[in-house]
Formats: sequence, C-alpha cells, structure tokens
Amino acid sequence: MINRTIMAFDFGTKSIGVAIGQTITGTATALSALKARDGIPDWLQVEKLLGEWQPELVVVGLPLNMDGTEQPLTSRARKFANRLHSRFNVKIALHDERLSTVAARAHLFNHGGYRALDKGNVDAASAAVILCSWFEQHAQ
Repeated sequence: MINRTIMAFDFGTKSIGVAIGQTITGTATALSALKARDGIPDWLQVEKLLGEWQPELVVVGLPLNMDGTEQPLTSRARKFANRLHSRFNVKIALHDERLSTVAARAHLFNHGGYRALDKGNVDAASAAVILCSWFEQHAQ
C-alpha cells in the first residue's frame, strides 16, 4: 500500500478544524482550529498548513441533516472546498460529517473532562473524526 498524506477540514463559519492523517495507518491527528470570519479563514494560515504537510488530498466535511438532506451550511462548505481547490490546486474530496462533532466531544471528554471541550479542540478533533471516517470508507 502506498502511503499518502491526507488533510481534513471541519468547516464552520467561526472556526475551521484541521487534521492530518496517513493512508498507511488510517489514523488522523487533530492539528488546530483556524479562526474564520463568516466562513472565511486567514488564507495565509491555510497556505502554511498545506505547505508544511503537502497533502495529496484534502477532505472537507460536508454538513448534512440527519436524513441526508442538505442544510444552509452545506453549500458554504462546498464553496470553501472549491476555494481550496482553486487557490491551492489541491485535490478535494467531500465527506459526510454527520455526528462528527458529537464523536469528537465524547472522545475529548473521555480523555480530558470538561476542560478538554474548548471550541478549538472540538473543531480540530471533529476534523480528525471526519478523516478517520473517510479512511474507513476508502480502505483498500
């Protein structure tokens, strides 16, 4: 199996979580949360992360309702993914992110209690959950 580096983003209007992972292990690590203004991050921070990690693919979490239908945030996440692709010429994959925040909060609470539930920690951990889910779905 060829090892590929994959980066994931958990899009939000105020904060965007970031995680990194490897296909060979199928694991992801939460990196950070980028502050955003109405869904727009500091693109220089994004460029720095992409330059540092050199991912072969970027996975963007796609927020959907529990029944699988789209919600207002869905189109904004797609727009963010399109901007990533056009600005940095990276391959993009959209991935269903339903319940990723719930899973991230549970994991953080189990490993650090209420103090671990800082918004930035939750967003970064959510990106890691999204990436792990993507790995599970695309395991070879």
